[in-house]
Amino acid sequence: MADSIRMQVTRYTPGPDSVPTVAEYDVPLRKDWAVLDGLNYIKDHVDSSLSYRWSCRMGICGSCGMNVEGEPKLTCATFLTDYAPGPVRVEPLSNFPIVRDLVVDIEDFMEKLPRVKPWIIRDDDVTVIDGEYLQTPEELAEYKQFSNCINCMLCYAACPIYGLEPDFIGPAAIALAERYDLDSRDRGQRERLDVLIEKEGVWGCTFVGECTTVCPKHVDPAGAIQRYKLKAAKENLMTFLLPRAAR
Repeated sequence: MADSIRMQVTRYTPGPDSVPTVAEYDVPLRKDWAVLDGLNYIKDHVDSSLSYRWSCRMGICGSCGMNVEGEPKLTCATFLTDYAPGPVRVEPLSNFPIVRDLVVDIEDFMEKLPRVKPWIIRDDDVTVIDGEYLQTPEELAEYKQFSNCINCMLCYAACPIYGLEPDFIGPAAIALAERYDLDSRDRGQRERLDVLIEKEGVWGCTFVGECTTVCPKHVDPAGAIQRYKLKAAKENLMTFLLPRAAR
């Protein structure tokens, strides 16, 4: 195995740069080095001006998502040896405005996420003194898969619909809505459906399925979207056949 690998990294500084450019760096090729280790090497030893996000290095925080050889990846869990002998291309996530170098602006997602109310909604007024909302292991299993989302934005970068229709609320938001809908303690299904039944909700999805393919936590947002389409279709049918019973 070679001692080094070349990384082709997107560089962009707003103002001085009208368009992103590519800079090449040679970094050590070690068996246990992830792409993120290569970026850290560049920043520590070659060019301290390189900008990118990272935090936990354990595939938990979701902040180090980037395009590696054109595919949305967590760079802390993607190894340089998989791309040997190189070069390996590292770019900012697709479908988001670039802030600087490999850093993208996710403000659009942060604005859309609260619309689906990703928290437990109750219609009663129970305090901690009244006791806990108990849940069985079987009830937990109903939504556990969808609760694994780490908001890494890989699914948005992979989604061609979000790239073409920025009003689309997106796969992660819908998956988190499904997570709370399936929670036995929650009573907010109606409120979320009112949001997702609209055009920019689940109907924007054409079921390409790339969101599920790239998800590092196996959340299956594509599956969540199809489940929501079924709910929406049922709601439309009930509204047509039984207007009073629909709500």
